[in-house]
Amino acid sequence: MLSNNILAAASVEPADLIDDLRAVEHWSERIDVERLDAAFRAWAHNSRRAFRADLAIWLRWCRTNRLDPARAVASEVARFIPSLVPGEDRQGRPRAAATIKRYIVHVGRAYRLLRLVDPTDDELVAYELKAARKKVGSKQRQALGLRFKGDVVDLDGPEAALSLKTLLKACRRGSYGRLDALALRNIAMLRVAYDTGLRRSELVRVEVAHIEGPDSDGAGRLFIPFSKTDQEGEGDYAFLSPATMSALKDWLSEGRLKTGPVFCQIKTHFDGSIAMICKNALHPNSVGEIYKRLVRTAHERGLLGQMGEVELERVVKSISSHSIRVGVAQDNFAAEESLGAIMQAYRWKDPRTVLRYGEKLAVRGGASARMAKRFAQ
Repeated sequence: MLSNNILAAASVEPADLIDDLRAVEHWSERIDVERLDAAFRAWAHNSRRAFRADLAIWLRWCRTNRLDPARAVASEVARFIPSLVPGEDRQGRPRAAATIKRYIVHVGRAYRLLRLVDPTDDELVAYELKAARKKVGSKQRQALGLRFKGDVVDLDGPEAALSLKTLLKACRRGSYGRLDALALRNIAMLRVAYDTGLRRSELVRVEVAHIEGPDSDGAGRLFIPFSKTDQEGEGDYAFLSPATMSALKDWLSEGRLKTGPVFCQIKTHFDGSIAMICKNALHPNSVGEIYKRLVRTAHERGLLGQMGEVELERVVKSISSHSIRVGVAQDNFAAEESLGAIMQAYRWKDPRTVLRYGEKLAVRGGASARMAKRFAQ
């Protein structure tokens, strides 16, 4: 079976899954190594990890229920689905309907790769998925957006308490608000994340060689050689503001980074002072944790106004590595940028995703809000 340490590894290779399948009785003689290897090379890194992790959940359930996975039938998959509804995913959050469906898709894919009868391809399984969707709701959870000036209607007005600007202030460390290596790295990372809308896996893969500029106006560009929506590696570019280029310059100088990952790990002593700037990149899971930690720091320093402990915990739980990407979309909607321009600038393929991020803003600026304002005047 799969261990949590293996699943958290930065790299997942075809051999990893093959070894897992060989450990399952009656499966080892059916493994088509060439087919599995080809599939893994065709998938994105995150798809590999998700496939392997989801299959592990199914195999664990089979073991608990003393079932031979090689001989599984539709009725057993149908029993597996309700067991997922009250549970939590690997981040400790209640499983969404989309997550449960992904598990079943990956289980079915595993059987087809092994040239076994797919037990998920049955009407009974489809009915159970529909029942699970009704029970947990089909609306996907959305990370709390971290907008540059917070949840404000007027982008030119004062900032809200919780904002990207507040987190930038929280990066400063110590009683004198000094900018040590940790502060400089986090400031550069927050600014790059906001300018580019990079996902966490893309953010930690940024290298020094990918940064171009500054131009005469101080702005620059970031070359993105590979992304979730660019699996073929054609590459793309994102804008970097003068403030971001300045933050990157300060961090690269402090870290003495001339090649390799930009956002690398930093080890600290027990008192928080810098012990060592490492050469290896941050793990993708670290991105969200850094955002959460900065929110807590902002609260400790009184930067979040009158926010109480209960509200703080709700906010921290809602923050994820995707929060800045959500906030970028919301700020663009507030600035009345077109859907097409937003999708192009931040490399979105599905307009429904972008519209979902902007739906709360649409309520405040929609027909009912305009009508209410008219009567109030």
